[in-house]
Amino acid sequence: MDKKRILIGTSGYSYEDWIGPFYPQGMQKRDFLGFYASEFPVVELNFSYYAQPSASTLERMIEKTPDGFRFAIKAHQSLTHKVDEYFPKEVELYKDGIRPLVEAGRLTAVLFQFPYSFHYTPECRKHLQRLCDAFADLPKAVEFRGAEWQKESVYKGLQEMGAAMVNVDEPRLPKLPKPTEVVSSDLAYVRFHGRNEANWWSGDNVSRYDYLYSSEELSGWLPMIERMLAKAQLLLVIFNNHSRGQAIQNARELQGMLRL
Repeated sequence: MDKKRILIGTSGYSYEDWIGPFYPQGMQKRDFLGFYASEFPVVELNFSYYAQPSASTLERMIEKTPDGFRFAIKAHQSLTHKVDEYFPKEVELYKDGIRPLVEAGRLTAVLFQFPYSFHYTPECRKHLQRLCDAFADLPKAVEFRGAEWQKESVYKGLQEMGAAMVNVDEPRLPKLPKPTEVVSSDLAYVRFHGRNEANWWSGDNVSRYDYLYSSEELSGWLPMIERMLAKAQLLLVIFNNHSRGQAIQNARELQGMLRL
């Protein structure tokens, strides 16, 4: 397996409950990213959903990681969840914040993760087009939380907009997206959220993703990964089951299965 064509990492890295399972006891938070980057080639940043990213913050992250280390970064909520008349200004603010990643050649993708309430309606499809147009010059990926978006017409539209379709592994519940292997751009993208059915609708951002994949569950993705790699120039695989360092454990296991 070509290490340069598949990047496996986690969504976020700065979790206190990773001290012990991953980070050494006594390690300071300021040293987390450098330690993480010594083992994994990519991280998906999610703090940028809650606060607009600042160029100075991302410059410091670049300094703490080796040259080949890459970043995916989640879009701010003003772009995907709480859109209002200030949308154009929020776009410019966000793009200015991530400028260091772009200029350093470290940006793998901007992740547009839409909420479950983002339905397949003319209004939502119009916003998706507007958002992709606003980021036409940057690599981007789109994640839908509803199965209603799993249509060939959507995949074709994403391809025309130069956006990667995010394939997901999550609980097998009604109306949630089923596992797919769609490649709609040069980048293929997979996110593992865990299969915690009991907490999916009622849990918080920790308990919802509290899940450890079995070897059998991960190996079920191997043929799909092979087929995606045959179509894409780069495949990004991100584990979001971050509770208690389970994402680290599963990322390592998948790396082993792929002999990375």
